[in-house]
Amino acid sequence: MSFSPCPDPVPGDAESVDAIETLIVPRAVDLGEMEVRRALPSTQRQMVGPFIFFDQMGPAEFLTDQGIDVRPHPHINLATVTYLFEGEIRHRDSLGSDIAINPGAVNWMMAGRGIVHSERTSEERRQTGQKLFGIQTWVALPENAEERDPDFIHHGATDLPIVTDHGVEARLIAGEWMGGASPLKTASETLYADVQLQAGRSVPIDPTYEERALYTIAGTIKIAGQSFGPNQLLVLRPGDAITVKAAEDARFMLFGGAPMGGPRYIWWNFVSSRAERIEQAKEEWRQGRFETVPGDEEDFIPLPENASKPRRATGGVAYP
Repeated sequence: MSFSPCPDPVPGDAESVDAIETLIVPRAVDLGEMEVRRALPSTQRQMVGPFIFFDQMGPAEFLTDQGIDVRPHPHINLATVTYLFEGEIRHRDSLGSDIAINPGAVNWMMAGRGIVHSERTSEERRQTGQKLFGIQTWVALPENAEERDPDFIHHGATDLPIVTDHGVEARLIAGEWMGGASPLKTASETLYADVQLQAGRSVPIDPTYEERALYTIAGTIKIAGQSFGPNQLLVLRPGDAITVKAAEDARFMLFGGAPMGGPRYIWWNFVSSRAERIEQAKEEWRQGRFETVPGDEEDFIPLPENASKPRRATGGVAYP
């Protein structure tokens, strides 16, 4: 998805607890076709492990003849990960990929040296209408993988392991947790899981990964006796083992991994360890030198001409 303008998330007013390093409450922005909540990047926190962008899409309901139309746009030096709870998105890219993204599947688009993609509602779904709800994240790539060949990897819902334990159910999108391991091959150490807890049940989150965060989707969870409702990003303190308990049936995304070896610059849809690489990508898009999307060649998102300069991002601090 394209990095459209969105105000920085603002911190919540809940009192901090020892286990929580940073609490971010994303501000909802109406993009016309649906509501988006952006948790990363923010003024409070730029990255968690390799995750540099975290958007909640919806929930939204489209009537007949309605849908999303994210026109072809470019990415470099990152991977996008689209994960849906409800609905369907048609993904097409400059590699020739043309696939329906459905709930429970993982769709990992490795931009590498450059890729272009579009995300739209299919004609079939427009005829029937649909609900749409999901998460899209961007994962920064280590420097030795930033300029690799682009790729698109799809694992269906039945390909991803689901681990269960006394009222806990977790689908492993990336990485290893609770004895399960995702088949997705990532460029750096990455954890990403869709976790559901029955009311009254709890799950430990050990400090196996250096950086970890939770994004609450539904219900209320408790950590160290404090309650957190939906649509909150909780960055956990490194090295601390915590326990998450469900005050009611709850769902959250657990994500993180190893931090990048250095800062990343982010501008529009471009992420890179080098500011000059972003300037190069801007000029390539402006001059039409990226590959086009087969079947979607006639449309595109123009380069924003009045946007600010690339921001330098680290795990915790934003720099101009």
